[in-house]
This record gives sequence, C-alpha cells and structure tokens, in this order.
Amino acid sequence: MSKKHPIICVTGSSGAGTSTVKKTFDQIFRREGVKAVSIEGDAFHKYDRAAMTAELARRYDENDATFSHFSYEANELGELERVFREYGETGQGRTRHYVHDDEESERYGVPPGHFTAWAPFEENSDLLFYEGLHGAVVNDEVNLAALADLKIGVVPVVNLEWIQKIHRDKASRGYSTEAVTDVILRRMHAYVHCICPQFTQTDINFQRVPVVDTSNPFIARWIPTADESLVVIRFANPRGIDFPYLMSMIHDSWMTRANSLVIPGGKMDLAMQLIFTPMVNRLVSESKRA
Repeated sequence: MSKKHPIICVTGSSGAGTSTVKKTFDQIFRREGVKAVSIEGDAFHKYDRAAMTAELARRYDENDATFSHFSYEANELGELERVFREYGETGQGRTRHYVHDDEESERYGVPPGHFTAWAPFEENSDLLFYEGLHGAVVNDEVNLAALADLKIGVVPVVNLEWIQKIHRDKASRGYSTEAVTDVILRRMHAYVHCICPQFTQTDINFQRVPVVDTSNPFIARWIPTADESLVVIRFANPRGIDFPYLMSMIHDSWMTRANSLVIPGGKMDLAMQLIFTPMVNRLVSESKRA
C-alpha cells in the first residue's frame, strides 16, 4: 500500500463483469477530476495467442488438461507485482496491451493475438487502476493484495458467470457453445485454486444473483437482465460504511449480515457510485497530503 501513490484493483474471472465495473470507475474519475492510469490483466499474460496454443498442446501431450489463462504460470505475476510496487513507491511504471480483435488491431497497430510494446505510464497520475484476473493474488511467490489500497471482487454466481461468458464468446469471438464449454472445463482447476482465493483478500465483493432459472447455463437463450437479478455487496470491514444512508439512497435494499447489503440488480451502478466516490476522493486527498 502507498499513501502517496494509491492502487485500486478490480478482480474477477472471464465473464464476471469486471469491464462493467471499470466503466463505472471511469465515470467517477472523469466527474471527480481524477487522473488514473489504467492497466489490464491481459497485458500480463505470459503468451501471445499462437504461443498459448502451442503451450496448451504441449500440456495436453503431458496429460495436463488444467492449464489456462487463469493459471498462475500462464501470467507474468512477478512483473505485475513489480509494477504495483514501483507505482506505489514512485508513481511510475509500465504496461502494454494484448490485442484481442481487428478493432483493437486498428487502434494499436498490432495484429490480433499479439502484445504491443511495453510503454511507460503517463506522468503525474493520481492513482493506478487495475482490472483483470489476478489483482489480489497471494501465493508463495507474489503478494499483490498487500500492494493495493482498495481491492474489489466481481463474482456472479457461477452459473450466471458461465452464461455471460458463453454469450460473450459466441457473439464477439465466434466460438461455439461446445468450444466455450471446453474452455470452462479446462479453467475449472485454476478457477478453484487461483481465482476464488482472491475473494478472501478483497475489501468489497459484488456478487450478482439471478432470480430466474439458470440451472442449465449451457442452453440459456438469454443472459438474465439486471432487473432479473439481485446484487450482494460484502464489505470485509464494515466500519465506517454508512449502511442507513446507502439503504435510504438505494430503494428496496436490505442487510442480510452486519457486513452485507443486498440491492436490486438495476441499482448496481448507483451503489458503486455511492460507495466508491468518497473512497476514491479519500485516496486522492491522502495522496496529496502525503
């Protein structure tokens, strides 16, 4: 952690909805006049698309069907830790972009499936914002959670997470349901051992729970809408959280535990705005006084 150069990380698996949370933070940063440097978890993958395909084939030949982008060893977590530490100490660092598709290829001038070159952060930023798979990892080699000042988990119930991933990958990447199912199965081991443990490290978790039938996510024709969902917000440390104020501002919300608030799914953006705006302002204010 760093008073002078704060770090916010949003972590969750593929299809969880972390990019939606990033959009809310972008709105907060613009409205509050906060200059944030944003980095993507995909930038710290170890392999480009062709190299990952080759590594997967090698692992299969060795009877390892559990290797995926979720796996620690498929990512440059040591480099990510160095970026977190350097930013916390100096406000400097570097990142790159993983180019997913033709649209991003036009923007960055790099073919899909490749990385851009590493480049330094912009000068004089107020904070660092990370969004990706591994922002709160703690294992024998890295401790990213200790370096972040605000850690947020985005964790839909697993069937909903799979529905969102299946629909996204079919629509934007042209995958079949069977192909996405194979990816889900391959990632399950690392999901349990690499992704889930992070949510005990996070300060706040947002878990969307559908109130419609999602019992077979592999045949679901539609993603449950926000109005067909509830969101459970869990605070690791509820001290200082004004629950009566939040419930007065978010209609039809209620508390289920001393640290847990349940809200209608359509109010998730409002809840994040109410919760995170003062937190962001406090981090920036403390950094300027440090």
